[in-house]
Amino acid sequence: MHERLSINSICFWGATFAQVADHWRTLGARRVSMMSHEVLKEDTSVLQHVLGSGGYQLETIAHPFLPFKPLEPREESWAESRATLSRLIRIATQLKARSIYTLTGGHGTLTWEQAAETFSEAIAPCVAQARDEGIALAIENSSVLYADNHIAHSLRDTITLAEMAGVGVCMDLYLCWPEAGLHELIERAMPRLHVVQVSDYVYGDRALPCRAVPGDGAVPFRRIFEWLLRAGYTGAFDFELIGPRIDKEGHLEATRRASRYVEAMLHELGA
Repeated sequence: MHERLSINSICFWGATFAQVADHWRTLGARRVSMMSHEVLKEDTSVLQHVLGSGGYQLETIAHPFLPFKPLEPREESWAESRATLSRLIRIATQLKARSIYTLTGGHGTLTWEQAAETFSEAIAPCVAQARDEGIALAIENSSVLYADNHIAHSLRDTITLAEMAGVGVCMDLYLCWPEAGLHELIERAMPRLHVVQVSDYVYGDRALPCRAVPGDGAVPFRRIFEWLLRAGYTGAFDFELIGPRIDKEGHLEATRRASRYVEAMLHELGA
């Protein structure tokens, strides 16, 4: 497998960690990613053993900062969440993870600007901790259907929030590929872009999650990959495959096809 590809455990939704590790071995993965609930519940020594024995680089960990709670300008409303993120950073350091990307918490009753300022204040100590530990802390762009869990619903807003909070960016192509000025946004994001998530969208799909194997839908991957590589992106392309199309095909086979498609394209582009 191309060394720039990362297989996210979400591709095998519902599987045990042992099953996920088996799929990583079958696919020949070199970089892998996980969800924070897996990292926080598993024994750290077990995770270290699996990652070490497989020779895997833990690329990133997905984490909801305030899971399905609104952002409020009261420290007591997010003190526990801050403590959890701090603990996750310590574990990520032990696992030699490259980054953690997070959702912010919901819009609630605040304006976007108020919510952004609240989030920036809430995670500020964790930003400093992560920097000291050598872990990149980032936020991703997410669908407006998750407004109860996040405030950044476009790549443009995600970059703006990242600049305010002093964190990095995780770019989900499934959600931002049709945005205006995408080429310019990629260049703006580049100094803080740590992870690019890859899955496809098929015209006519109307519900979430409804992701498809890259190459099966409408996302112009070659053009976007060219923009990313020319702008100097050197990070991972992380697969996030979930939904009825993936379930029907089979998680392992869908991930295998995705890997082959993107790998071939990266080789063609000289990556």
